Amino acid sequence: MLELKGIDKKYKDFSIKNIDLKIEKGDYFVLLGASGAGKSLILEIIAGIIRPDKGMLWFNNQDITQLSIQQRPFGIVFQDYAIFPHLTVFQNIAYSLKKKKLNKTEIQRLVNEQAAAMNVDHLLHRSPKTLSGGEKQRVALARTLIAKPEILLLDEPLSALDIQLQADLRQRLKELHRQGQTIVHVTHNYNEAIALSNKIGIIQAGEILQAGEIHNILNHPKNKFVADFTGHPNFFEGKLVRQNDQLWIEIGKHQIFASTNEREGEGSIFVRNEDITIYKEQQLSSARNNLQGVIIDIVPNSNGVEVKINADGLVFVALITQMSVRKLQLEIDKTVWLSFKASAVKFYKN
Repeated sequence: MLELKGIDKKYKDFSIKNIDLKIEKGDYFVLLGASGAGKSLILEIIAGIIRPDKGMLWFNNQDITQLSIQQRPFGIVFQDYAIFPHLTVFQNIAYSLKKKKLNKTEIQRLVNEQAAAMNVDHLLHRSPKTLSGGEKQRVALARTLIAKPEILLLDEPLSALDIQLQADLRQRLKELHRQGQTIVHVTHNYNEAIALSNKIGIIQAGEILQAGEIHNILNHPKNKFVADFTGHPNFFEGKLVRQNDQLWIEIGKHQIFASTNEREGEGSIFVRNEDITIYKEQQLSSARNNLQGVIIDIVPNSNGVEVKINADGLVFVALITQMSVRKLQLEIDKTVWLSFKASAVKFYKN
């Protein structure tokens, strides 16, 4: 297990603060955040390229805080690949084997195996300058993996690739994870994080806002930033009110019904966008929350279509299918009704 405890680092005019992370053996852990949030700095501290100003790193119960990059059993693949331009693909992949004093036959076998696994075995004689971005990324991965790192560190590995190459490399990374490789992966791409990881950490301005298993973060975001960043922007501040057997959350002039055991008081509510249904007209249903609103935006994405609705000052985003958009004849400025159950409303007490 890798553990970061209270890591602080001031680097140029930026700093990360009080970083606590736990990465278990076999995890595919993604650090997710916007550009400049501090993701790559944390990755380089894990790798041993940069030393923290404060805090400790532990790996398998050993303090590795002061160990150099060469002494850590990790391998890092940089965003710009960092392939040696003066070496052939074969020589790049074989680079880490030189220190192991293996004979030529064994080196040839290991390089051939790793090159075949990364689908670059036909490129072994080539110079890096003749390779495409996707080929360079695979060579960089093969060079790192041949050393059998206990943790593979990836810095935005898909960002420079086209859609098809991204899909191919995602599949290879999934295979590595299924084979037991522990991976720490830095990205700003939410869909990439969801497609690959079993755990994520959301980082903003040098601080980890929330970390853990994906399903927990998606269903229980701690704040509006996390909700927005994970594609579920329906997060509102309000006040929980109980009256007789009824309870609701007051948000401005709105009353949103919820199902919660929390006591009265200030807090926040969260509604997943896929739990919101859109109708042309008000419906009689078991859903207790029914609001009329005006469509202010319609945005297709990889999971469906996001429909943004202004319900008298309260803006909700619903995720529906393209077929539903056509069936309901949805368009910007159209008046619709949105509906969601009280059980779909999660309330967090302040």
